Amino acid sequence: MAAIERVPDVVFKTRVRDESVPGPNPYRWQDLTTQEIFGGKRVIVFSLPGAFTPTCSSNHLPRYEELYEEFKALGVDAVVCISVNDAFVMFQWGKQQGAQNVFLLPDGNGEFTRKMGMLVDKSNIGFGMRSWRYSMLVNDGAIEKIFVEPDFGDNCPIDPFEVSDADTMLAYLKGVQPAGVSQPRLAFVG
Repeated sequence: MAAIERVPDVVFKTRVRDESVPGPNPYRWQDLTTQEIFGGKRVIVFSLPGAFTPTCSSNHLPRYEELYEEFKALGVDAVVCISVNDAFVMFQWGKQQGAQNVFLLPDGNGEFTRKMGMLVDKSNIGFGMRSWRYSMLVNDGAIEKIFVEPDFGDNCPIDPFEVSDADTMLAYLKGVQPAGVSQPRLAFVG
């Protein structure tokens, strides 16, 4: 896994609410570029293997959501969760999670994740190609700091969750030692 200095240039396929769209599903497709997401902003990104999965749903997303105002107070413009899931799955997961602050960004084709060097095979658990768990602080497209979970590799028999958590990122922003991963914020039912 080679270290990269900037986030890759990709176009994300997202869905946005649009009241001008008739019918019971008032959403339209909207392309978002890397530049639109990261340009001129300080952004926390965390990536996870999948929506509706245990650690992602009980701790990873809920804790970033919970600490959102603290991140903002420390000069962060946005918090983005990326997963190799499609826009429909990310929307429903965000709705089920009650996510109000974290922007759930679908990387449906895995292009961003692949170009980040974080695409791994998780066929051993029936997931196919997914993102390795990591978090990073991005400043105007430049990767300022990245936290990559240990044991990176295809078909890893475990799902490490030690350094990509919200508390580690918050400690980094505050310039203090992290106290470790917090307890799960929500119970996982699935």
